[in-house]
Amino acid sequence: MHSNKHPHKHAGVVLALMGLVGCSNSRGIPENQPVQMSARLEAFESCEGLESYIEDAAVLDMRASLERSKPSYWQGRGGGVPMDDVASPTNPGGSEGSGAGAPSPGSYTGTNNQVAGVDEADFVKNDGTRLFVLSGQKLQIHRSWPAESLFVESSLTLEGWPRQMFLHGDKVVVFSEVYTNPPGAGGSSSAPIGCNYLSYCVAGGLPSTKITTVDVSQLSAPQVTGELYLPGGYHDARLSGGSVRLVLNESFAWPAGMRWYPEYDPELWKDTPRLERAIDALKDTNEQLIRARSLSDWRREGYFKQPDGTRVPVAQDCRDFHKTNAPTQLGYVTVASIDLDAAVAQAPGRTTLVAQPDILYANGGALYLTARHWWWWWEPGQRDYTYVHKLDLEQPGRARYVASGTLEGHLLDQFSLDEHEGVLRAATTISWRVADAGNPWGRIETINRVSTLSQDGNRLKPLGRSEDLAKGERIYSARFLGNKGYVVTFRQVDPLFTFDLSDPARPRKVGELKVPGFSSYIHPLGDTHLLTLGVQLAENGDWRSRSLKLSLFDVSDLAHPRETFTQLVGSPNSGSEALYDHKAFNFFAAKGLLAIPFTDWVPSSSGYYWDYFVSDLRVFRVDTATGFTPLGSLSMNDVYRTNGTSRWNPWYQPYVRRSVMADDYVYAISDAGVRVSHVNQLSTPLATTRFQPGVVY
Repeated sequence: MHSNKHPHKHAGVVLALMGLVGCSNSRGIPENQPVQMSARLEAFESCEGLESYIEDAAVLDMRASLERSKPSYWQGRGGGVPMDDVASPTNPGGSEGSGAGAPSPGSYTGTNNQVAGVDEADFVKNDGTRLFVLSGQKLQIHRSWPAESLFVESSLTLEGWPRQMFLHGDKVVVFSEVYTNPPGAGGSSSAPIGCNYLSYCVAGGLPSTKITTVDVSQLSAPQVTGELYLPGGYHDARLSGGSVRLVLNESFAWPAGMRWYPEYDPELWKDTPRLERAIDALKDTNEQLIRARSLSDWRREGYFKQPDGTRVPVAQDCRDFHKTNAPTQLGYVTVASIDLDAAVAQAPGRTTLVAQPDILYANGGALYLTARHWWWWWEPGQRDYTYVHKLDLEQPGRARYVASGTLEGHLLDQFSLDEHEGVLRAATTISWRVADAGNPWGRIETINRVSTLSQDGNRLKPLGRSEDLAKGERIYSARFLGNKGYVVTFRQVDPLFTFDLSDPARPRKVGELKVPGFSSYIHPLGDTHLLTLGVQLAENGDWRSRSLKLSLFDVSDLAHPRETFTQLVGSPNSGSEALYDHKAFNFFAAKGLLAIPFTDWVPSSSGYYWDYFVSDLRVFRVDTATGFTPLGSLSMNDVYRTNGTSRWNPWYQPYVRRSVMADDYVYAISDAGVRVSHVNQLSTPLATTRFQPGVVY
């Protein structure tokens, strides 16, 4: 134990944490703090300051969690719940390289990226002649052109759980989640044994992200050229030019010996005053364990793994950590910058916020991270707010913090943010709780709006905002395109709102169109049309009439948008990964083709499982003048039947999930294999590769 390292840290009551989680009262219980309208980040000047801040935050979090377990804490709160428990709505390739030695298709599709020139990591990457797929623990490496010669050149087994990757020239960079023991694990004070409801950890190991660099210049003989381990779970990544921006999410690892409830004793449970005294005693015991730690117990370092297995540490300067002056949840979010074009592998530049990540948006010059304002308890009149932090990406090996701002409301996803000509545009849903007689939980009201922010020094200052829209509804999709914006809200019908953003200080709603159902993804077709995917519903909300819905909207007259064509797909049981992941949506502009993965559950008299389940790739020709023409489906029925449900797991789900198109050929991709057909003969496969499910630990 390090009982004498910092005597001031044993003063007893936790210090007020104005930045991370708000102030506490005399019992060490957090009190709701007002929204910080001048949000900012501040770098730590010393490791001692960082350590004290982390431990103060941990103590406050621990005390609050234990206080919540007291029967008396819930009395008089009307059954209130933490802010985070409130339900929320739903939940062509940029810099990919080109293969050499084989003829190439005239055109092909890559990852469906939000911003041109900024590639988004995914488990499928393609450059027209080479196709890379992560399945289970393996990187499956294909020669994909000519289409009829599709075959697996080789495969490479990777450590941990491979999540996503980039293709940059002849380099494939894979991000895998692995679990590593923290310093002193195996019985020391730093081994995690459990976590409270705010913090995630794993018995026997903590999540790290492994970055594996693979040379694929010879497809038949891929070579691992770099193995880098960084603390924190994988969150997301972007690639612009040769610079990777990797976002990691990390929670606290609590000391061994900490408890989150007294030892079970039936008599204790019957005696409320005695139970609460026991909980208070636990707080003090836990605080001693927390304060006895050193910074190395709280923070793990990264390392390079050499070919011989030795580890070369990758340290992080304490001055690269930043605290916020706004109440947010506990944790760390790190942006690691990796220069893929560097002649020699370099330690990544890392910028860490002591906060929890939410939405990530990035373009070529800036990366924005958001965090929601943390109300410890709902109270009537509270509104939700979002803090936005901007990092400059000018340096290939570092993301530099430059400014912060505050938005009223919360964001749905990355498409709710966009930067254009230095102005940040945001589409938010604002929620607040209203007291409701007879309802201890109260009632939630909502409105929606578009806001703009501009950078002024280290602040993102409010510039303008639209009128409030669609009371009682929530945003289900948004897209900003140049000086125009589009927002879809939903309750029982789907209003598509159009915005004129040519004057950033005065974003104006100029048009509105209501149709049944909602659109969950908006894709631009030039400057005059939108292609959307969503769900069709009857206006009375009857889900028995539900089906997938493709729509074309004519927005050439922004004030009078029109739904010109629709295409319903599937039964009420149908679904598509493209409904909630835009990377599954594949529009091939050069050919006017759309491909979406499709699942359905169709009643059958046979009673055999596979006669009910349907998974294939649905392909449509899209024309703004004639609408949708279904071209058929590319099925992998025999592939997923072969493996059987007993082999499915969170890392191996062999239904169709992605697609690639090259010239007149369509490739359906799943965890079980890849299949290609000519677009005019989808039901007649030209070639199929099959992956065997592996064991993932």
